[in-house]
Amino acid sequence: MDGEHQNAFTWQPTRAAGLQRLQDFLPHAAQTYARLRNYDGRHASAVSCLSPWVRHRLITEQEILQQVLSSWPVKNSEKFVQEVFWRGYFKGWLQHHPTVWSTYHEALPDLIDHHGSSADYRDAVEGRTGIDCFDHWARELVVTGYMHNHARMWFASIWIFTLRLPWQLGADFFLRHLMDGDPASNTLSWRWVGGLHTKGKTYLARADNIAKFTDGRFNPAGQLSEEAPALEEGCEHPRLTGLSVGDPLPASPFLLLLTEDDLEFAASLSSPPANTLVLGAAERGSPLATGRVAQTFRNAALSDAALRWADDQNPSLSSEHDIVSRAQSLGVRDVVTSFAPVGPNADRLANLRQALSREGITLHFVQRAYDAAIWPHASKGFFALKKKIPQLLEQLKIP
Repeated sequence: MDGEHQNAFTWQPTRAAGLQRLQDFLPHAAQTYARLRNYDGRHASAVSCLSPWVRHRLITEQEILQQVLSSWPVKNSEKFVQEVFWRGYFKGWLQHHPTVWSTYHEALPDLIDHHGSSADYRDAVEGRTGIDCFDHWARELVVTGYMHNHARMWFASIWIFTLRLPWQLGADFFLRHLMDGDPASNTLSWRWVGGLHTKGKTYLARADNIAKFTDGRFNPAGQLSEEAPALEEGCEHPRLTGLSVGDPLPASPFLLLLTEDDLEFAASLSSPPANTLVLGAAERGSPLATGRVAQTFRNAALSDAALRWADDQNPSLSSEHDIVSRAQSLGVRDVVTSFAPVGPNADRLANLRQALSREGITLHFVQRAYDAAIWPHASKGFFALKKKIPQLLEQLKIP
């Protein structure tokens, strides 16, 4: 890793490292976070950098809220608490509007065929546009697998309104390279910048704002678009009238299947499984390859979970045949996994459920109480969920 992109700490893809990072951040979770969170370049103290661990639930949102609110009153840590709830909001919103994911995913192959070899696209993803801040962030993403949240907004705005590239290709670039690449947060954040999530409301990257919040490291004066007209799309995404609440935990012995969406799910179960497997990584919903850093973090996270939970500590199982064989060897007819949010892993599990059913094995999708509490309040704007945060904290017994 070159010095230009070296962060003040190293992301280790283990639960122990995530818990340690949380402890290190706790002193900064109130006033420091509220005051400095928008400054790119102050990662080690101003923001939590917990997202790669939370993405795979090596540590959970509920654990983070519990620790923060045991250390700080809500009135002091309100900004950080709200940021944790934004993650649940995005996941819940996409559950209510799943066609947003499917239309994005279906559009990618043609967009990549049309733009993937163009000079404009190659210059953008390789950091050769001549806009210093944008080029730095493009290289930082590929090299480190991380980008500050404010920089993500600037980057997306420049991609859409200055470079005039399709937002879907920018979202794909992020999702493939971010260690915390999450289908809901990533897709909906790009749509929000472009004016598709909150209809007509866009985010315009301004040179003076970038100069201020990068402590003067960058100032792209005269290089950025001064207008951000909202994007339009030729379809609507109707809200589902009801959300699945998942399946109950079976009373009979079951095989537990852990996936990259929730590697600490075993700790939430009220009864132990007969056996535990860790399913290998899913594709990230792109025709293009997942970035090296993101892939390495994810694979190591799966291995960490396998060491802690699995009877077979090789998280490479990837076919229904492997799972059927293990279930049959145990004499069980039930397999349990965490209810997966909309995205590539949910698509894979839906296909797996059908394949197992043909073998007389039932795959149960069991939902965490945290998701079940938050997602029903995430069908519209974040403000509706924000008003419910005190009630949700009480419901979830946090702290």
